[in-house]
Amino acid sequence: MKRDAERRTHVTMQSDRIGRDPALAALIVRQFEPSDAAAVRALFIKINRLMVLPHLADHFEVYMATALRQEIDIIARYYAAHGGQFFVATARGSLVGMFGLEQADVGVKELRRMYVDPQFRRSGIGRRLLARAEIEARMADCTRMILSTSELQSAALELYRQAGYREVRQEIATQKTNKTIGGAIRRFHFEKMLTDDCENPIGESFVRLTPSPGNVRRPA
Repeated sequence: MKRDAERRTHVTMQSDRIGRDPALAALIVRQFEPSDAAAVRALFIKINRLMVLPHLADHFEVYMATALRQEIDIIARYYAAHGGQFFVATARGSLVGMFGLEQADVGVKELRRMYVDPQFRRSGIGRRLLARAEIEARMADCTRMILSTSELQSAALELYRQAGYREVRQEIATQKTNKTIGGAIRRFHFEKMLTDDCENPIGESFVRLTPSPGNVRRPA
């Protein structure tokens, strides 16, 4: 009960902060459009530049070049080919966050590229994006969400654990792909079972939904 009370207090504080900021109060989460491409690319580069470790600089350069070529610069085509969608969060016309969803298996979505612009962190946007991702997955008749993140993203690790994601394994990433940097960085894999009555870390009423084509089933 103490933990539940602390969580409710934390959520209330976060929502109060959002409510006091006119820009965040106007946050809109919607599907990616071609006009978002430059801003999405810039945010991807910005976030990854902030994570660069000096001794892994070359690894990051290869990783970013690969991810840009194979995914970020062809987002609409990439996510369509992987049975998914890409979403952006905007406030007053500026991109402040984003995430993607891939179809990992029957009934399973994989959360990808959930980033929040550093100047808007600690304001609840990450929780709002995660809530929207779970809604979209349930609307696509998926009952499980999987995701992975590295040891370099401590805030993301904390967010996922607080939102009910269960760690299923760890690995030391050695391969460079559009998803992993390599460089012997520890990577954490999580999952969460999704149900229509599963706990939403912020409450769906905080998320201004814009309909996604093809998704007609709404959670109860």
